[in-house]
This record gives sequence, C-alpha cells and structure tokens, in this order.
Amino acid sequence: MQFKEIIGQESLKEHLIQTVVENRVSHAQLFLSAEGSGALPLAIAYAQYINCQNRTTTDSCGGCSSCRKYEKYIHPDLHFSYPFFASKDVKIAVDVLEEWRSMLLEDPYFDLDIWRSKLSAENKQANINIAECHDIIKKLSYKAFEADTKVLIMWLPEFLDREGNALLKIIEEPPANTLFILVAQNQEQILSTILSRTQIVKIPKLTDTDIENYLIDKSQLSENQATEYSFLADGNLIEAKALLNDTPNNNASYFAEWLRMGFGNKVPAMIAFTDTAASWGRENQKNFLKYGINFLRECSLLLSGADDLVKLPHQTLEVAVKLTTHVLNLAMVEALINELEQAHYHIERNANPKILFLDVSLQLVKIIKFKSLPKGTQYIYN
Repeated sequence: MQFKEIIGQESLKEHLIQTVVENRVSHAQLFLSAEGSGALPLAIAYAQYINCQNRTTTDSCGGCSSCRKYEKYIHPDLHFSYPFFASKDVKIAVDVLEEWRSMLLEDPYFDLDIWRSKLSAENKQANINIAECHDIIKKLSYKAFEADTKVLIMWLPEFLDREGNALLKIIEEPPANTLFILVAQNQEQILSTILSRTQIVKIPKLTDTDIENYLIDKSQLSENQATEYSFLADGNLIEAKALLNDTPNNNASYFAEWLRMGFGNKVPAMIAFTDTAASWGRENQKNFLKYGINFLRECSLLLSGADDLVKLPHQTLEVAVKLTTHVLNLAMVEALINELEQAHYHIERNANPKILFLDVSLQLVKIIKFKSLPKGTQYIYN
C-alpha cells in the first residue's frame, strides 16, 4: 500500500516520510486514532516506504520486489498480529492469516465487526492470547529474509490481556532492524507497561472535506448528499461507507423498540427481548449498548436546543424528536445513559447477559414509565 492510496492525512504522511529521510524511525510506535481514520493503512504504507528499494521523496515506488510483495501482504518480513477468536483449529493469528489478507485486499478500512464477519466468531470474544505473544517473539527472533527492516504491525493491542507483558522485553530491546507498529483506538485500554515503551503518533479524524471528496469520487452521490453523509460519519470513513452502501443497522430499530417496551411497561416483551439480546454474543451486545448511549446523547442535544449539532440519519432523527418531545427529559436521558454505561462495563467483564439485560430492562421501566430517577449522591450504583 502506498501513501497516495490513503484518504487524507497529508501532514501526517509528510511527517512519517521525514522520519525515514532523517533516520529517526523509532523501533516501537503506537498509531493512536479514532475508528475509521486510516491508522492501519498508514502503518502498512509506512512499513512499505521504509523497506522500498527505490523510494522517492513522497512515496514508495510501488514497483520494486519489496513493494510488489507488500501490495499483496506476502512479504516474508512483514508480520501481522490482531484479535482473533480462538478455537480448536485457531490457536494463533497466523491460523487465520488468509482471511486477514483477504480482508486487507478487499478494503483496508474496517473495524472489529467487519473482521468478525469474516470469521466464525459465533459468541466468542476476540483477544490476543499468550500463544500469539510467544509466536510473535519466535518470528521476530529470526533474521530478516529479504528486507532491511522486519516489521510487526499489531492491530488493536487493546485486546492484549496481562499476557501482553510477555512482549515487554522484545519491545524494549528488539532484535536489530526490527520495527513494532501498534495500531490502537483506545489508549486507556492498553497495558501501561506496553504504552510506556512506545512512541505515540496521534492520528486525527478525517475531515468532512476528505470524506465528502471520497464519496463524490467513488459514487454517484450529489454534492449535497455527500455533504450530509460526511457530516453524519464524523470523520469515520467506515461509517461513511456504511451510509454509502445503505447498510442496514438493526441496532436502531432494536433500541427504539426497547425504549417503547419500557414506556409501555411491557415486561413479557422485555423478557423475550432479553433472550434475543443474550444470543447476540458479547461484542454485538457491547455494540448495541454503545449505539444506545450515542443515540441518547444525541437526544440530549435535542433537549438542550442544540439541534444543529445532532448527527442522526433522517429516520432515526424522527424517532429521537418524538421521544424528546413526548417522553424524555434531560434527567431521564442522563439516568438512562448511566444505566447503559454500567451495563457495557459489566458485559466487558463477562456478566451474565440474561440477568444483565433483564435488570436494565426493568430500570428502563422505572425511569421512563414511572419517572423514578436517581437523586444526587443518594443514588447507589449497582
């Protein structure tokens, strides 16, 4: 992948190229970005530029032996690590390497949900396990086959548990000519011991103009439509592509119906919903709760009179307007967000989903139907 294929991020591309020109490439770097900003493609383009045999002042050549192998992600000195779903047949990341390469060749802008869809994830939770850490150490202990620099790109190091401490030695004192690039979205979830050993490269969100130009170039959208979609995407190219493809999102209908159940005190329906939610798997449950939190935050903007800042698609906006006009107030929205944030916290820590979603459902009834709200410091969190 070449820098010219990456959407936006022009100043950052220049910075990365300059580090190579001036021989200031840190051996362990953390590319930190919001989702859909292009951190993974940037990391790959950076590695390709470093190992290009005929690089220019602006990009890798794209034609040398190294570049051709990088373009297909088959260079023997380019290694990837990423969250996967362990099973009897999948012990380490290499066991799903073909699926990973296929994903990158199809579109290097993707998130964990899209990656899950490529694998038989079922209800398993993604992680980077101790076996994968040992495999990384083993691969990097070998001499480089062709390139001057061996590169390991780890996507989403947030999924390293304490087992990630096994990598500390090799990150701090790597073999000669070895480059680690960690591509992360949440700095707080990365092991502090790893974080302290890396140089952080902050990657900003894409601008609305970058996304708008991309949508116009890649589709038949009018300028007005592209402007609306880029505004809704908020710097996330993955979200912009989902809007472009009109990808249906069941979270919106599920969450609106869940709120209606709470307002109608429909306990039998809520119990049925609890069974449905429990079958989704933890990642999908977390995404559903995150959607609900974001939706309610948009509702709070409507209630505060900041309509111009609301970034909801038209159909979802209609639902939000009805809720904020006839049902919700700011105190209720705040209480609901608190409940969903707690639920997300507990799902991440392997809470029983049936018990959890039933409890939150009953809290919805309490807040929406009976307007029983927490009062200051007297409220005791579960």
